[in-house]
Amino acid sequence: MNIKPQDILVALNLCREKEGLRNYAEKARRLGMSASEVHSAERRLSEARLFDADRKVIRKNSMLEFLVHGVPYVFAVSPKEWTRGVPTAWAAPVLVDKVSQGNQPPPVWPDPEGRVQGVAVKPLYGSVPKAVKDDPELYDLMALVDALRIGRVREKKIAEEELKRRFKSYGGS
Repeated sequence: MNIKPQDILVALNLCREKEGLRNYAEKARRLGMSASEVHSAERRLSEARLFDADRKVIRKNSMLEFLVHGVPYVFAVSPKEWTRGVPTAWAAPVLVDKVSQGNQPPPVWPDPEGRVQGVAVKPLYGSVPKAVKDDPELYDLMALVDALRIGRVREKKIAEEELKRRFKSYGGS
């Protein structure tokens, strides 16, 4: 079974949790998905050896390796048209002070309620802009993944180091 883009959203949410504390309905509500989508995502992550289904935890070292070396190719994206949205990648709060944007427009997830004009970057899953509005930690993680997806070497390296630091602070496997 192949990994789907929404599986990354589920995995990053799981990284922060203690061993399987939330049920599928709660996870789904937080992520703007259905419970069956979350369940299917966990199954695919388990089959890909990124999720320990018995302990209900993400295998963080394997996940980090996949994020850094797989996601930019498997879920490649190029910024598109000018739009209003939520800043991502190096324009998001997690990286904005660490990366000089120069005169390039900021990458944004399209969102009619967004307050920033920039170039559209298709989020990994349609619910991402809504899911991150009330979850700053998930916002940071998703923006870091976008820096891996669309960034240049420097932005990718900074995002990788920040993800490593955060994964280490989450504990678990």
